[in-house]
Amino acid sequence: MSTLTEGLDSPWGLTALPDGDLLVSSRDKGTITRVDAKSGKKTLLGTVPGVAPAGEGGLLGITVSPTFGTDHLVYAYFTTASDNRIARMLYDEKGTTPGHLLGAPDTILRGIPKGSIHNGGRIAFGPDHMLYAGTGETGDRGFAQDKKSLAGKILRMTPDGEPLHGNPQADSVVYSYGHRNVQGLAWDNHKRLWASEFGQDTWDELNLIVPGGNYGWPDVEGKAGKAGKAGFRDPVAQWKTSEASPSGVAFAEGSIWMAGLRGERLWRIPLSGAADKEPLAAPQSFLKGKYGRLRTVLAAGGNKLYLVTSETDTRGTPKPGDDKILVLEVR
Repeated sequence: MSTLTEGLDSPWGLTALPDGDLLVSSRDKGTITRVDAKSGKKTLLGTVPGVAPAGEGGLLGITVSPTFGTDHLVYAYFTTASDNRIARMLYDEKGTTPGHLLGAPDTILRGIPKGSIHNGGRIAFGPDHMLYAGTGETGDRGFAQDKKSLAGKILRMTPDGEPLHGNPQADSVVYSYGHRNVQGLAWDNHKRLWASEFGQDTWDELNLIVPGGNYGWPDVEGKAGKAGKAGFRDPVAQWKTSEASPSGVAFAEGSIWMAGLRGERLWRIPLSGAADKEPLAAPQSFLKGKYGRLRTVLAAGGNKLYLVTSETDTRGTPKPGDDKILVLEVR
């Protein structure tokens, strides 16, 4: 375990550039910063216009275009005064003025409901080169089961923000529903999509996502059990909220790795490959309480992970150096 960089303010999203350097977003400052993957040196790219931080909202997930080498586009999910939205910006890598390296946001999807809580926010490009987004139900439970609402969902869209074939409804970006607050998205080596989800008081979840799947909220929290209701998909693994409160997830070395906020630990969930009902073995936890709240985990190739702490998000107890990007090797 080593520290790549420190002194970050409310870090939330993390993504890697083709050369291995990292981009990190600040939820409350609305900024995107480049971090040198070798030295940890930070360079401010700029502030995203229109971000209106409040509660759990602000500048959240970021990712780069799968064709970044030619289009130089950075995507961001953020809260405005009226909604949550996804926009893309041109990153001028040849620019020489720190803080002024991002072009104006081009909004590709607007109208995702916002709230002081449960804004979701994770975005990522899948193996199909399509853009996925996890959203929250903003504290309004009815949104999760309403297929016409973009809240409480996992969304799938083209890089231009349009619905596409393979979605449950051809004219909708809604991919799955019945979610409370999705903040983690990752694909395994079989190209299956996994998502972490905040429970309310009882169970946090790790779900295997299928197109059109209904994941139960608010009718079910965690596994439905023997008296389960038909039509709801059970999580593959679940935790007490005090042990997890999960945000980011990543896949590496045959396992899903899940960052815990309230749980202040990193969870490993070994996957069996073909089975989708249970993990290969019981989830294991690491780093309990050592670095405080853990927000984001990113696979960096091989057995290497980046881990972002979240002590400066108003719910932690910051120590000197917080917040940090940590580097760890897993197996």
